[in-house]
Parts: sequence; structure tokens; C-alpha cells
Amino acid sequence: MNATDNTAEYLRLYEQMARIRAFEDNANQLYLSAKMPGLTHMYTGQEAVAVGICEALEQSDQITSTHRGHGHCVAKGADFKEMFCELLGKAEGYCRGKGGSMHIADQANGNLGANAIVGGSAGIATGAALSAKRLGSDAVTVCFFGDGALGQGLLYEVMNMAALWKLPVIYACENNHYGEYTRTDEMAAGDLCARAAAFGIETHQVDGQDVLAVNRLARDLVGRARKGEGPFFVLLDTYRWHGHHVGDINRAYYRPKDEEALWKETRDPILNFGKWLEGEGIVGADDLVAIGERVRREAEAAVAYAEAAAYPPAHEVDMHVYATPGTADGRREELHHA
Repeated sequence: MNATDNTAEYLRLYEQMARIRAFEDNANQLYLSAKMPGLTHMYTGQEAVAVGICEALEQSDQITSTHRGHGHCVAKGADFKEMFCELLGKAEGYCRGKGGSMHIADQANGNLGANAIVGGSAGIATGAALSAKRLGSDAVTVCFFGDGALGQGLLYEVMNMAALWKLPVIYACENNHYGEYTRTDEMAAGDLCARAAAFGIETHQVDGQDVLAVNRLARDLVGRARKGEGPFFVLLDTYRWHGHHVGDINRAYYRPKDEEALWKETRDPILNFGKWLEGEGIVGADDLVAIGERVRREAEAAVAYAEAAAYPPAHEVDMHVYATPGTADGRREELHHA
């Protein structure tokens, strides 16, 4: 098979990564211009992880995300306008402006939500996989988390149960080499994959800057998880370009500048995949520039839309805080009889 046989698929991978980059560039500017309340955590540099995995999923498959979750949202199909509205606290946001950057949920596309608690989404993802198995669905859940979550006990509790119950869940650990301001090798002892292997979970390690390698592995594991061969653990080697959060500007005391430059200049997943597309004769340089311009205009238009959008009315302050009486009981009864 020639590389050009998959042209549409490859261009989709490239454009999705470019969309994440454009979204994050604009989110960073909103923060720097003091238009966005609170902090945000940039996903720039890690685009191949979210896109490589989410392009292996169906819309009905589910994911859980992290405080660095914009990339996962975009890759799973979220709309720019609703995302920027959420960041700016507007009523048209995914959570009507109440969740902000770190709590975007997009149920229609299977995104069960980002979670500001490190490792906090592991229980939600494993519960979703248990629900899918009990209901006889073939849905697969991917639990995204960072290397910092490897110090959280919840992760090991749920991996134990997922292994015992053979749940259709993939634990995707994005090792960007820093948990906040500490190098991963200064806080996590031993072989990281061996932690999941201790529960009998099949483990894999892949270059998280190579979108094709990530996507190939993800397609294989998602297909096997649908057949009941899960759970799986994947360690993805990647790197965040920005600091821990947008306010983490002067970070030379914990991360060398020459290390940042090396990753940006030699390991940029979008730039490198673009070079590969050109080398294989799939697109020309002008085509890639056109894609970049298109997604840049889309992001800027979405920002303008969100800036002009309305805030939620004051009487909505307690809306969605409490469950509708009877809703949760009915769902438990449904699962009990499944």
C-alpha cells in the first residue's frame, strides 16, 4: 500500500493537531491579555498523543481528561466556540461557563470531562468501562493522565479492579517529564510500565511525538479492548512546551532552556509530520500553510464569538449543582438488571 492511499486520513491527523495548536495559542493570548479568569494549562507540544488516540475511537467511545485537557477535548470532537465560551465563563460554554478551562465536559462526543484533581479521572474512566461491560456495549474508555498521577493511590486501586474484571479501558499516561516543577525521574522510582504490569495489565511504550505510531498502537488496542482483551496501559513519551500553567513563565530553575529548545526544534509533532507528508508526496508546503491558516481563522472567529457572548444569568448560580431527584436511582436500577 502506498502512503498516498491514506491521504484523507493523514490530512485529518495533521489538521486535528493544527487545530489543537491554534486553540492553545489563542487561549494563551486570552490569559496574557487578562480576558480569561483563572489559570489554564497548555497542551502545546503534546498534540500527537490526543489526536493519535482519539482518531482511533468512535464518537460513542468515552474519554476522561486532565487539567491539561484542551487537546483531548478538541481531538474528541469539541467545538471551538463552545470551548472558548467555557473558558470565558459564558452561558454558551460546555458547562454554561461554570467549569472553565479545567472542567470541560462534552458528553455528546463521549468526553466525560476534564478533572483538576491529579489522577482524579481514573475512577470515572474505570467506572465508565464497567458500565459499558455491564450494559453489553462495545464502547471503550480511554483514561488520559500525566506522569504526576503515578503518585496517586486511586490509579492503582482502579487498575487492580480493571484487571480483575477485564474492563475495556486504556490507561494512557502522558509522560511529559515534569510533574508540576519536578522531573519525573526525581519522583517516580523504577520502571513506570512495571507498575501496571504488576496487576497483570498488558503494557506498551510509544513515542508520543509520532502521531502515526500512536495511532497505529491505539487502533490495535481499541479493537482488542472491544473484544474483551482489556485493560491496557500505554506510556507515551512527550513534552509540554509551556510551563506547568500559563503563569509559569520563569521556569529555568527547574527546566533547562536548552532542553525546551531541543524539543521545540527537533521533536515538534506537527512540523515533523508535515515534513513526512511532504516527503511522501502527499501534500506540498503550500497545502500545509493553507491548513494552518484555515484553523487559525477558525480559532480567531471562535474567540471573537465568545468575547461577544452573554454571561449566564445570576439565577443559574445553583443550576446543575444538584442531581434531579430520581435520575440517579433510575440509572442504578438499570445497571442492576443489566
